Amino acid sequence: MFRLDGKVALVTGGSRGIGRACCEALAEHGARVIVNYVHGEAAAREVAEGIAARGGSAEICPFDLADTGAINTAIDGLLERHGNIDILIANAGIVVDGLLLRLKDEDANRMWATNVMGNIACARSVARQMMRKKWGRIVFSSSVVGEMGNAGQTAYAASKAALIGATKSIARELASRGVTVNAVAPGLIETDMTASLSAEQHEAFVKFVPVGRMGSPREVGAACVYLASEEAAYVTGHVLRINGGMYT
Repeated sequence: MFRLDGKVALVTGGSRGIGRACCEALAEHGARVIVNYVHGEAAAREVAEGIAARGGSAEICPFDLADTGAINTAIDGLLERHGNIDILIANAGIVVDGLLLRLKDEDANRMWATNVMGNIACARSVARQMMRKKWGRIVFSSSVVGEMGNAGQTAYAASKAALIGATKSIARELASRGVTVNAVAPGLIETDMTASLSAEQHEAFVKFVPVGRMGSPREVGAACVYLASEEAAYVTGHVLRINGGMYT
């Protein structure tokens, strides 16, 4: 069940955190994984080499999600080399926190360019060949704050909410061609961002999670494997919440 043998999967922001977990989970289920990164080539190579050491197949591919020209060039090259990209996990994103009255235009614009337009551009670049093949899976990585909001994260929450709207719209456009489009909305997950929390901050945040703990990147990766699988062929336009009951 949930086998992805013969499928080619591109994961944006795949060198660490949730993206890395998605790469590893997809590879475990048989997909050939393309690990995208902007900075940190060593980390991306570590992901790919780790997958290969476990008998999987992976390669790295650098491009900046804030540069749509670079996206198009890179994906065109991947399509020429592999023939198709069956699965897109549009995971890359950046966050700059700050209260509304201190929000800088350049920070908001940078988050919008990467979190929203960059990932939408990736979907646009892979959609045509998915439609021709009449099979494809696109999964956007939103966030619990895109649904519930959070003080100090106005621009970030707006960018993640935008991905939910994009998910629902693109799903309607591509459904008749066998391409599903869904989103995951992780809550409090153990990543680099949460690793910097103090013990007191960690305890305070976990109080808002009914299951009483943070989630792991692997749990998000497992959800993406399901949405990428043949078994999820009748699921599209859906937002899968992975938040321990933090928002329902």
